[in-house]
Amino acid sequence: MKKVKVLTVFGTRPEAIKMAPVVMELSKHPEDFESIVCVTAQHREMLDQVLKLFQIKPDFDLNIMKQNQDLWNLTADMILQMKNIFEKVNPHVVLVHGDTTTTLATSLSAFYAQIPVGHVEAGLRTFNKYYPFPEEINRVVTDAVSTFYFAPTQKSVNNIINSGIKSNHIYLTGNTVIDALLYTVNNYKIDLSELNINKNLKTILLTSHRRENFGKGLVGIFGAVK
Repeated sequence: MKKVKVLTVFGTRPEAIKMAPVVMELSKHPEDFESIVCVTAQHREMLDQVLKLFQIKPDFDLNIMKQNQDLWNLTADMILQMKNIFEKVNPHVVLVHGDTTTTLATSLSAFYAQIPVGHVEAGLRTFNKYYPFPEEINRVVTDAVSTFYFAPTQKSVNNIINSGIKSNHIYLTGNTVIDALLYTVNNYKIDLSELNINKNLKTILLTSHRRENFGKGLVGIFGAVK
């Protein structure tokens, strides 16, 4: 039986963090998988930090980030450049993650090429197409064209089924961010001494993104955590 040629595509820091464990696991089974990594660099410096941390060297780097880039140009550029990558690699399956513009453009381009798409972190929904924007539509469209669904929770599985998608390739996997967390804990000694943390207090590191969180959103998040 031939190896399965898997092309993994991501472009932002969150995607890289959550796809790194998948890339590393594929590399452990060279007898079964030919693992190829493509980054769009929708984020540049933040992406490179994660690639260095997980020691991942992409086979293709589109380096697509431009100053003041908008969704129209970003999406169009990615769709066209991914077409070229597909023609060079001819993968059996393309793996994408979550709900970024990279995910939308890659999955659409793969659909046009009739290459099966595997969606990691599939099934997330708010059922409001403008919240988060544009991520809600990105993940809905990606699920619509995917063949394989790797859902983090049972609720996500239910969302996929309830959307009318009939597939025997829906898998409840958990969230790969936990695998990324365990990898860093086991492989890196984190020195917090420079932060002057009061050791008598419990410390929480909280990160938050998406433009909807600016202002009242962050206040609400901090209030909930407190």
